Order: sequence, then C-alpha cells, then structure tokens
Amino acid sequence: MKPQSPPPKTDSQVEVVRLVWLAIFISVFSFLFYYRAGDLLLYGDAVAHINIARRIFDSKTPGLLQLGTVWLPLPHLLIMPFIVSKQLWQNGGGGSIPSMAGFIFGTFGIFRLVRTVLKGNSDGWVRVIAWFAAVIYAANPNLIYLQSTAMGESLYLAFFIWAVVYFAEFTRGNAKALTKCGLCVIAACLTRYDGWFLAAILTLAVIIASSQFSGSWEDGKPKPAQSVPRMAIAKFILLAVAGPALWLAYNAAIYRNPLEFLNGPYSAKAIELKTATTNPAKGNLLASSSYFIKAAQLDIGGSNWPGRLWLGLALLGSFVAIFEKRGRSALLFWTPLLFYALSIAYGSIPIFVPAWWPFSQYNMRYGLQLLPAFAVFVPLGISFLVQSAMKIPQVELSLRTWANTVTALIILLLAASTYAAIWHADPICYSEAKLNMKTRVALDRQLGDWLKFLPPNSTLLMYLGEHVGALERDGIPLSRTINEGNHRMWMQPSDAEGLWERALANPVAYADFVIAFEGDPVWTAARNKNLTALVEIHTTGQPPAIIFQGRSPSSVQGTAR
Repeated sequence: MKPQSPPPKTDSQVEVVRLVWLAIFISVFSFLFYYRAGDLLLYGDAVAHINIARRIFDSKTPGLLQLGTVWLPLPHLLIMPFIVSKQLWQNGGGGSIPSMAGFIFGTFGIFRLVRTVLKGNSDGWVRVIAWFAAVIYAANPNLIYLQSTAMGESLYLAFFIWAVVYFAEFTRGNAKALTKCGLCVIAACLTRYDGWFLAAILTLAVIIASSQFSGSWEDGKPKPAQSVPRMAIAKFILLAVAGPALWLAYNAAIYRNPLEFLNGPYSAKAIELKTATTNPAKGNLLASSSYFIKAAQLDIGGSNWPGRLWLGLALLGSFVAIFEKRGRSALLFWTPLLFYALSIAYGSIPIFVPAWWPFSQYNMRYGLQLLPAFAVFVPLGISFLVQSAMKIPQVELSLRTWANTVTALIILLLAASTYAAIWHADPICYSEAKLNMKTRVALDRQLGDWLKFLPPNSTLLMYLGEHVGALERDGIPLSRTINEGNHRMWMQPSDAEGLWERALANPVAYADFVIAFEGDPVWTAARNKNLTALVEIHTTGQPPAIIFQGRSPSSVQGTAR
C-alpha cells in the first residue's frame, strides 16, 4: 500500500509560508549587514541588555538576582542562552536572536490580524490589504535596524501584535483565543512597561466585548449570540494581572520596595534628577503627545510632509474601521499614544526630535510603537479613498474593476518612496545611536586596550554602569570583577557585609586593580584610600577613567596577556 501524500496546502497557507520566508530573509540579511559594519552595539542599552543576561551566569555572585530591577526580565532571560558563547557575547549577535524572532513573528501577526478582522469581505481585497500591511511593517528601516540588535522593540511589538490578534479572534467568536491573548499579555508585561498599560486596556476591552460576544462565525456571518464562559474571562484577567504582580512581588522580596523600579536609585526618575536631563514636555500632556507623534512620523515617514501624510492616512483608516465596523479590534494599536503621552509628561521619559527644542535625538525609537497602527490603517485609508473615487459617476465601470490594483500601486508607491528616502538619509534610530555612542565607545575602546594587558587572573573592582562594554569588547569575564551587583539586594539601604561594599571600604584587600570613572562609587573609594593611579584616560564628552593599583603588584600571579 502506497503511503498517502500529505494534503496540498491551501492558498492561505502558501501565502503565510512565503511571508515568513520573506521576513526571515529581511531579518537575516539586515543582521549580517549591520554585523559586518560593526553596528550591533551602538545603543548603550543594547550593551546593557546583553551584559545583564551575561552576569546571570558570569559573575562572582551569579543567579537570577543579577536581573536587577529597572528593566523587566523576559528579554534578558531570552538572550541568556545565546550569549553563553563568548563570541556571540562579544559581537552582540547573541542578543539579536530574540529580537529577530520577534520581528518575524510580528510580521506574520500583522498579516494574520488583517485577514482576521476583514474576514467576510472580498477575498482579493483582503489579500491586498493584508500583504501590504505586513510589508509596511517588515520593510520599515528603523525597525529593521533595531531588530538586528539586542534592543527590545521588535520583541515587545511581537507580543503586542499577537495579543491584539488573539483578541480580534476572540471578538470573532473564538473564546479559546482569549487564553492565548492572556499569555501574550503576560509576556508583554514582562518585556516592557508598555505591556502593563496594554493589560489594563485589554482587560477593559475583553469585559466590553464579552457582553457582545457572538458565539462563533461561519462564512463571514455571526451565529446566534451566546455568553462567554466566565472561566475564560477569569483566566484572562489572572494572566493580565500576573505579569505586573510578579514583578512587584520580586521587587518587594528582593529590594524591600515593590516600586524599586519606579523610584529606586537606578530608576528613570533618579537618573533624571542625577543628570538634570531636559524634558521639553514635562507636565504637559498635549506637548508630550505631540513629541511622541512627531517621533512616530519620523520613524515611519522619515521627514515632515511624508510623516504627516502617513499619519493622516492612518487616522482616515481608523475612522473607516470605526464607522464601517471592520477592523475595530486593531484600534488597540493606538494605545501606545496614551501610554507615552502620560509617560513623557509625568514619568521622567523624555523624547527629543531634531526639529523641536532641544533640537537633538533621544528615545526616537519609542515612536515605532505606532508602527502596527500605521501598517494596518494606512492601507485601509488608501483603500477607502480609492473605493470612494471609483464610486464617482463619471468613472467608467471598466475602471472600477481595477480598484484593487490601483490600491496596491498607491500603497507600493507610498511605502517604496518613503522608505527609500529613509534609507538614503539613514534611519533616524540608527543615526541617533551613532550620534550618542561616539564618546562612549571611544572610552570603552581605550579602556579595553589597557585592561587586556592586565594579568588574566587579576581581580578588578569596577562600577560596570555605562562602560561594561570595555570588558565585553575584549572578552574579559565579568566574574573577574567586583561590581555593584555583588551584594545582597534585600539588605537596605546597603549591605555592610556584601562583597561590593567590603571592596569599596578596603579596595586593596579585595582587588588587584581598581577601575574608576570620575564621580562613581569606585572613584570615591579610590580617592579616599589614596590609591596610586597607573593610567588616566580622557575622552571628549565622557568622565575621565583611571586604573588604580589595588593589591601589591607582587601578589598578582600570572603574566600579562
């Protein structure tokens, strides 16, 4: 008996396979491009993410407590297996892998969402909109760069998009999708604080939608209404609450303060006070909304007029979704606007855009949180305009049959011209990273050049902070350092018996060399103990770095590398 061949794939499955391979190609090609250019570690945050993950197992006090408190833990846990390799740690490639996976899943999620929310309309029209929505998302130059790095934007966007996908499927009658939605929400909540706001909004949306639940759909038409199982709603709410609750509990148990991430010494609020960072929209909700929207326009449209055109079309598509009752679930993609407006105005999170005071670039990547909304609603807006034009009596009937083709051509022309201009001028997230990394990387490189000549078994006392890249660059194990993570976090306000505190009190008893940056705790300790300075490094725009002698040179065994 001949084995039966598998059933042929449907057109929809073939489209999904093609789309996923397209996303994989874009992701891998761009990663290799930026890897070859040495641009994976331009963002200081990317370096920090990788080294937080690394110190979980590469530390004098390894363990999950090395996750810290300010950044949420899931990205670091996902990065950790890929940076066990020393090479993938040093070049930053290990940190890129979760981001690349998020990019691929996010692209597929946009496609599936459009197919879901527009189900029941003309199949050809839905196919056009779904493909171009996915392409607009996947071809965005700023997202393409960020997904090549250890930054968390593409990973969070994937969870965000799939939470909305499953919510849309729930509103179409699939009660089981609610649990999947909840799982995506908890993952989002453990990736970025944006997810906490999303969890609250989705909980409210689920409660509202459940009162209008239609049971299931068949051939694009709803079956008789039925109630949503209470257990499904309860399970979703439990999952939505679980992420924030776990992080609050972790902070309460480890730091004796459930809001340590919000008001602790490493929080955005503390950094703002310490560095006196300007926030041009502080306390002004309208101004903060404007800065966020401007960042989104520049991330997606590239410059002023194209950005405004994209925004206008996205708003038009949103109104189409509201009034024509199709794609309403996708309106959740606008939730980042309210979250970031509140965060910028009242949460110590500034955004600088080049055209507005203080005429610089900072946190421009936050605008990408509106990319899913633009990707879905811009094609809808263009389609609405084309369909409306085709209804004009003067338009010949034969031309109306070309509506889908005209829609596709306009979307393609808009996306291609806009993205080509962005690539020509460099994606703004990439240019921001290059602008802000010059002095940091210069100092890291000079410091690393000196550190690699120290004996390989020597112990270093160093506040890792912003310059852990100096160790990463030359593959110096973090376990050779005594740093700010080597103490018992639950001992507040400080751990007198902690390795970090004891080393600061008596550096020569614990470290062979002391690496200090002007103003940091190690600098203060070295000055107080009158340690001998061996090397002093000055770099424009960075505090001086000094390598001090710790223990007596005769006590340091081994030879320099």
